[in-house]
This record gives sequence, C-alpha cells and structure tokens, in this order.
Amino acid sequence: MPALPYPVARLIDAALVGELTVVGPGGRPITYPMMPILWGDRLFLTSSVLDSAKIAHIKRDPRVSFSVTDAAAIGKMEGRVTIQCDARVGDDDLHAGWEQLYQNWLKKDPSILEMLNTRNAYPLLLERILIELTPRKTWYWPDGNTARAPQVHIAAEVAR
Repeated sequence: MPALPYPVARLIDAALVGELTVVGPGGRPITYPMMPILWGDRLFLTSSVLDSAKIAHIKRDPRVSFSVTDAAAIGKMEGRVTIQCDARVGDDDLHAGWEQLYQNWLKKDPSILEMLNTRNAYPLLLERILIELTPRKTWYWPDGNTARAPQVHIAAEVAR
C-alpha cells in the first residue's frame, strides 16, 4: 500500500502552497505556508537557512501535519487533504542538497531559474534546508467538502 493514495499524490503535486503545522513551545500548533514537492512516497519542503524557527520546532518534535486547503492553490483540481507526518530535517548540504528536487521544483515554480541565475549575487537565497515528510495518516475530501466524512488512509508501515 503506498504512503499516499493516488488522488492525494496528484493533489499535492498540483498544489503551489500548503500549510505545514509544527508543534511549537508548550505544545501549541504553529502553521507555515510552504510549497510541497512530491518525490517518490515522500513530501519535501525547503526552508531558507535564514528562517530557522520552524526547523527548531521540527528538530524538537518531528510530528507535523501538512494540509492543502486553499482552492486557489490547486487550480482546477478539487479536494482537500490533511496528512499527519513524521518530519526529518536534512541540513547536511545547505548549498546543493535541495538540487535533487530541482526538476520537481521547476515544474511548480519556474522562477527557480531566476533564483539560480542570481545565486552569486544573493548566495544565502539558495542556502536551503530540506524538510522530508513521511506520511503516516491521511484525511482526504475528494470534492473539497469538509462537512462530509473524509476518506482515511493509514500508510502501510504504520498499519503493521
């Protein structure tokens, strides 16, 4: 069983922005808008090295959720999704580690080309931390109507 059902993977792949919610100090949730990049059965996000608050929260508690709730973020597609995930921060190669996601990122955001062209002028702009999300449980509303019960999917490695 895949970590994400096919329609959820399509929705994530189409989304230009979603909401990453982390556990903040004292257990309160904190939400950040982020662009998801789907690669295999994982979701990836990138964060500037200049914004370390969310990274500190994830390192302290890797339990996160990622949601796509804004209809404008998914174009003509329908649906809403919330995914409970385990997060892992990949900060071992800040200069080029994110480049493994380059093609997927370029499909969503062609402005990455301009960012690459200005890399020498603004080197910290592309010093990126990778955030890898492993889906555990998914709530999916195919028509986007969250007043109805969602389809629930538990990833195979969690279901065992």
